[in-house]
Amino acid sequence: MNKKILSCILFLSMVFVACHHRTIPTNTPSASTLSGSGKLVSETGKASFYGNEFDGKKTANGETFHQSQFTAAHKHLAFGTMVKVTNLANNKSVIVRINDRGPYAAGRIIDLSKAAAKQIDMIAAGVVRVEIQYRKK
Repeated sequence: MNKKILSCILFLSMVFVACHHRTIPTNTPSASTLSGSGKLVSETGKASFYGNEFDGKKTANGETFHQSQFTAAHKHLAFGTMVKVTNLANNKSVIVRINDRGPYAAGRIIDLSKAAAKQIDMIAAGVVRVEIQYRKK
């Protein structure tokens, strides 16, 4: 095949991949992301975090899961909902974005990425009691 045609095919392939790549912020969202309209809802329960075997797998909304991002799984909140999670043992908080479904273990209300779990100092405990807050429209 002609080098010019191969170069063109390679270029178009790279453009196609670049156009279909989702960019997801890796920095911690700020508390201001919870401001806005809608009723502020609070729930208390247990939180856990994803094991390393889930890194690189697809989430329920189609994104690729990364332990380094500030994301979480919730059973029914809309994808994209921003949630403040506070570890009730130490009062440390983190803001996460819902992009997956779960947790499926009894008594748990949210599953956090490892980055979010580190932020609220829950890695050693594994499961902690938390309060979650979000806006309901």
